[in-house]
Amino acid sequence: MFDLGRGLLASAERMPSAIAISDGPIRRTYREWREAVLRVVGGLDAIGLVVGDHVVTLLSNRYEAATLHLACQIAGLTITPLNWRARAEELDYVLADCQAQALVFEPLTAAAVTASERAMAVRRIGLDDAPGAGVAWQTLAMADPTRSVSRATPETISVMLYTSGTTGQGKGVPRTHQAERASALAHVAQNLYQRGEITLGVMPLYHTMGVRSLLASVIINGHFICQHRFEPTEALRLIEAERVSNLYLVPTLYHDLLAAPGFIASDTSSVRKLGFAGQAMTDGLLKRLEAAFQPDLFVNHYGSSEIYTFTIEPNAAAKPGSAGKAGLNQEIRVVALGSTDPLETVGPDVEGQIIAALDGDEAFTGYWNRPDANEKSLHGGWYFTGDVGYQDAEGDLFVTGRVDDMIISGGENILPAEIESVLSLHPAVGEVAVVGLPHERWGQQVTAFLTPRQTVDHAALDAWCLKSDLAPYKRPRAYVFVTEIPKSPVGKILRRLLVAGEYKSE
Repeated sequence: MFDLGRGLLASAERMPSAIAISDGPIRRTYREWREAVLRVVGGLDAIGLVVGDHVVTLLSNRYEAATLHLACQIAGLTITPLNWRARAEELDYVLADCQAQALVFEPLTAAAVTASERAMAVRRIGLDDAPGAGVAWQTLAMADPTRSVSRATPETISVMLYTSGTTGQGKGVPRTHQAERASALAHVAQNLYQRGEITLGVMPLYHTMGVRSLLASVIINGHFICQHRFEPTEALRLIEAERVSNLYLVPTLYHDLLAAPGFIASDTSSVRKLGFAGQAMTDGLLKRLEAAFQPDLFVNHYGSSEIYTFTIEPNAAAKPGSAGKAGLNQEIRVVALGSTDPLETVGPDVEGQIIAALDGDEAFTGYWNRPDANEKSLHGGWYFTGDVGYQDAEGDLFVTGRVDDMIISGGENILPAEIESVLSLHPAVGEVAVVGLPHERWGQQVTAFLTPRQTVDHAALDAWCLKSDLAPYKRPRAYVFVTEIPKSPVGKILRRLLVAGEYKSE
C-alpha cells in the first residue's frame, strides 16, 4: 500500500496542472503544491526533525496547515493537530504526552503558546510573524526542496488526534499511514467522489472529518478550498464562486448554512453530494436539506477518530435516523448494555451498545499512553464505542445516543435523539437538545432546550409529542427556550453545559 506522502507525489505525476488547493489569493496546481511541500520537508530537516517525531499544530484551516500536514507525511513525522482554541494548560499536556519536538502556530493562537511552559522547550515555528516563534514559517517554505521520495511506510504513524476530553484530559489516537489511506479511499468510494471533485475544506484539520476531506481530495486530484473558520455567508460565496461539488459537514453547520440570510439567493446548484457525520441529524433538518439541494447523494457517515467508518447510509433522507450498514472496511455488532463480551449480541430492534471490529483496515490499535482507556474500550478484538443503538429487521443501524447521555426518569431509560427528532419536525423549532435535569421525584426530568423559529408555547409542543409515535413517557416535561444551543468547536452539542446551567434564556 502507498503511504500518504507517496499518494501526493503520485497525484502530482498524474495531473500536474490540475488545481490542488486554494486559499484566498493562494492557488496552487499539483506540481506547484508538490514543490511547496518538498520545500517544507527540507525546512523540517534543517531544524533537526527526524522520522517519528511529533509536530504539534495550533492552526486554522489555512493553506499552510494543509501543506504542513502533507509535508509531515513525506517526512515520516507524526502531525499532532490541536484545536486552535486550546488553552495553555491543554497545550502543556499534549506537548508532554506526545513528547513533541516542534510546535507550529499563528498569531491567532500565539497567546496560548507564550503562556505554555512546555512550548518554551520545543522548536516553535510561527506563521505571519507570530510572537514567541523561534523559526519563521517562511524559513521552512523557502528551504531547498528534498528529493521527491517519501520516507514513511504504511506502518508509520501519520497523525495523532486528541479526542475531546469532556471529563479529564483528551486521549491521543495514533493512526498509521495504512489506516489513514484506507479511510480516505473508503471515503472516496462511499461518497462516490470522482476525479476533480471540488471540496469546501472547512471541517477543522484537527478533526477526523477535516483530515479525511483533505486526504480524499488529494487522492482524486481534487481541488481543496480552504475556509479558515466556518462562516455561512462566506461558505455560500465560496460554493458559488468555486462551483463546489460536495459538502461534508456536521449537522450544525448545515443548519447554519440554511439559516444564512443569503442562502435562497445563492447558487448552490453545483453541490451534488452531501455528507454528514459527527452527530445525528434531526428529521426536520434532513427534510430541509433534501428540499434545498436535491442532491444526487446524501450520505450519513457514522464513525469516530479511533475507527474512521463504522457504518454508511447512502440515502439519509429516505430513511431518517438510519446510520445504515457497516462500511467497506468494517464489521459492526450491537451487544447487551453493560456487557464486554463481543459475542453477547442482541436481536433486531433491541437497544444495546454498538461495537466495531479492531481488525478493520481503518482502525487504530489503541490509545497513546492510556492503558486505562484501552481497558475500558477494547475487548476481545472489538472497540466498544460507548454509543447506544439497535439494528432493525433490515440490518440498518440506528444510533439512539451515548451511554453517558442516558436519561433515567422514573426508572425508565430514555435517550435524547428520538425526542429531538420529533421536536425538530415542529415548524416553530430551530435547534433542539434534550437532557435530564435533577428531579426530586423522577430522579431526572426530561427537559428540552430549543431555539424557536417562531412563537410557540409548552402546551403546543407537548401536544405535538403526544400526536407523534414517541412513547408518552419519553416526552419532555419541561421546555427551555434559549438563544443558542452550546456546542463544541466542531458543532457537537454540549449537553453537560445545559445540565450545568451554562446557557442564555430566550
